[in-house]
Amino acid sequence: MDIKEIQNLIKFVAKSGASEVKLEMDDVKITIKTGSDIPETKIIQAAPMAAAPQLMAAPAVAQPVAEAPATPAASKPTEENSNLLTIKSPIIGTFYRKPSPDKPSFAEVGTEVKAGDTVCVIEAMKLFNEIESEISGKIVKVLVDDATPVEFDQPLFLVDPS
Repeated sequence: MDIKEIQNLIKFVAKSGASEVKLEMDDVKITIKTGSDIPETKIIQAAPMAAAPQLMAAPAVAQPVAEAPATPAASKPTEENSNLLTIKSPIIGTFYRKPSPDKPSFAEVGTEVKAGDTVCVIEAMKLFNEIESEISGKIVKVLVDDATPVEFDQPLFLVDPS
């Protein structure tokens, strides 16, 4: 079972309203409990993975700031940032701006990005997922601190498409 299947299972359980789901396969046991708005997932893997962790590309979702009321600033768009687009997290995990501690950041404020450019990495279950921009433009603001947890659909960057 790969990360995408697990993420889809978590989303399905959260939407279904079930309080607990247990799934057992040959080498994986998954228990998902929902007691609040955020599902709690516990994964126990009996056999070691055959392959080493790999980088997986996951496209980021871009939407206008006016449609993303995740922060108080984003819920009240002003004239100057009403044309800005948001790059959001496609997965739950830990946000990293650099590929490794000794490397430069993927994207800084003022960086021009094109659709398909990697803007950050999100670690989920020991897999480092490269997050690619779906839009072209200039990074105006980085909304998340390095090495902090992010939620699904959380805004990461504001981009000026002009």
